[in-house]
Amino acid sequence: MCYGISDDRALAAARAHHGPGRRSLLRSAAGGVLGSVALVAGGLAAAPGAQAAERRRRPVHVPPGKISIQLWTVRDAMGGDIGFDQTLRTIADQGYPRVEQALGYFGRTAAELRAFYDELGLRCTSSHDDIAADEAALETKLTNAATLGQSFMVVPYLASDDADQWRRWAEQMNHEAAAARAYGLRYGYHNHAHEFTTDLGGGLTPWEILTSELDPRLVHLEIDLYWAVTGGIESGDGVDDPEGFAIDVIRRAPQSVLQYHVKDRDPATGDMADLGTGMIDFARVFRAHRVLEYIVENDTPDVSPLQTTAVGYDYLRSMRC
Repeated sequence: MCYGISDDRALAAARAHHGPGRRSLLRSAAGGVLGSVALVAGGLAAAPGAQAAERRRRPVHVPPGKISIQLWTVRDAMGGDIGFDQTLRTIADQGYPRVEQALGYFGRTAAELRAFYDELGLRCTSSHDDIAADEAALETKLTNAATLGQSFMVVPYLASDDADQWRRWAEQMNHEAAAARAYGLRYGYHNHAHEFTTDLGGGLTPWEILTSELDPRLVHLEIDLYWAVTGGIESGDGVDDPEGFAIDVIRRAPQSVLQYHVKDRDPATGDMADLGTGMIDFARVFRAHRVLEYIVENDTPDVSPLQTTAVGYDYLRSMRC
């Protein structure tokens, strides 16, 4: 299945991308000129903010043990000719130590799936699960997550134009998060763009409701960086500095940001892109805030699902900025 660009081009772009993205390179060029002026003005002494700027530019290294893959990325491979088992074997061979579960267990029980992951040397550390329909469904969800050995479980998507519905969802998530804690699980919410762009009345957004209503002692955030950047651009609040918008989202939330979804954005079309081939300056975001998991994802792989996983893992492993 072909999604757009050649294998060689995708891998070459990722492997060559050891520094900031295109936008950051332009910023760095401008910063270099300004820095030179400051040095001259100061008699070759560092400008007052130089030390702080240097700290912001310190090298970024993503620990390999914290790299994961969201299985939604490889849904076509898992459900197609390659199949679930071989797809996961390939992911393990590519070097991934972790996966974020999605789309069910493909005919296995939670215990059987845990045994398969153990055989491959993979850990299922997180999952995307909808809010449970009732208490019995919640207990099943939590029991399965504990059986798989997860550390996290995350609500992947909610959408409504009704402010009260978002408040009800926040209340439900607080309840589920309290139950998850008893199982040793951290419970989170995963954003898209519409949480930042939907006007629920008087300029109130879903993100404002969620971050004010979700209990920060119980619920964490899994920030999808593509969607945060896109939300900043589409809302107008981050059109001039989309990474800065994403960093503000992270820093201003009362909830802890413990996980990232790492997927790139095509600068021309705004579509999702394989890591290192788009516009997002991930190093800048990673320097601003470190997390416990860096989860590769691309809903629409540029070449093929398993090519996207290879490009993503290689990009994060080779990141030096």
